[in-house]
Amino acid sequence: MRANLSGPVDVIVVGATTLVGETLLALLEERGFPVGTLYLADQRNAVGTRLEYKGRYVVVEDVAVCDFSRAKLAFFVASLEVSARHAPRAAAAGCIVIDRTSQFRFDADVPLVVPEVNPGAAAAYHQTRRIIANPSCATIELALALKPIHDAAGVERVNVCTLQAVSGVGKNGIEELAGQCASLLNMTGIKPRTFPKQIAFNVLPQIGDYADNGYTNEEMHLADELRKVMGDERIMVNATAVRVPVFYGHSAAVHVETRAKLTVAEARNLLAHAPGVSLLDERRAGAYPTPAGEAAGSDAVYVGRLREDISHPRGLDMWLVADNVRKGAALNCIQIAEILVQD
Repeated sequence: MRANLSGPVDVIVVGATTLVGETLLALLEERGFPVGTLYLADQRNAVGTRLEYKGRYVVVEDVAVCDFSRAKLAFFVASLEVSARHAPRAAAAGCIVIDRTSQFRFDADVPLVVPEVNPGAAAAYHQTRRIIANPSCATIELALALKPIHDAAGVERVNVCTLQAVSGVGKNGIEELAGQCASLLNMTGIKPRTFPKQIAFNVLPQIGDYADNGYTNEEMHLADELRKVMGDERIMVNATAVRVPVFYGHSAAVHVETRAKLTVAEARNLLAHAPGVSLLDERRAGAYPTPAGEAAGSDAVYVGRLREDISHPRGLDMWLVADNVRKGAALNCIQIAEILVQD
């Protein structure tokens, strides 16, 4: 049975004190989402925190004892463990759950949604466990750029290297990079905690644990998520995920092989009119998007360095950048909720 999301919607944000949670609250207000009563919940160490929303303060509750029956919509932007334990409880209480973790992404009866790519999938929540999953930040920006190309020429294979910001692991990642930079510039030692090795002035070719085939979980998830969002299991994906010393903004160097030939001019025209995509692609110094220059604080997925691949007759290469916390998480969740309200 569908929940009634017309008019003001009572909302619970689980993980309200996280980077994504704080950004989600700001975007709910910025986009004028029809919030009725707002409830905030998080893990025990954040209970009692007061967060401002529309000029008033809301106190964070303990998610372990949260009464989800008070709301119609629950955003889960905390940890995987919190989603695993409490998202089904919220759904059983009558909430529609929009979850940003990987807990439910590969469940056959849970839609995985990027609103600009497969908005119709969001409507399937009423046939499932009342849970809608958010893809990873890297998948979202890749799917937005590939959608118009796939529709026009069919994506056969993707070879991608993602360069992911430290905010991808939350506040701990930001604090570790900032602290290591300060320590190294002051000629003092460092001890990695959040990341397996030094992240300041360094790059780490590992995100997630290793699978048996030598790829990391992040790399395998990117491939599986992209196929599910695009609705095409034939797409072959080879991914390398790298953590870089950037605070906000995931980047990706992408090589795409299409089933039909697509010229750069045709691809440029498609991307220039694609929803959620901003094309910044001039062949002069600096005329390309970067995490700090364009992506941070922006809603768009930026595309640059578009060119025909000289090593493949149907190949295209491009460079992608997007704010991983904003578009890659919080905004995507809200856009899913907006579809439910509109429909």
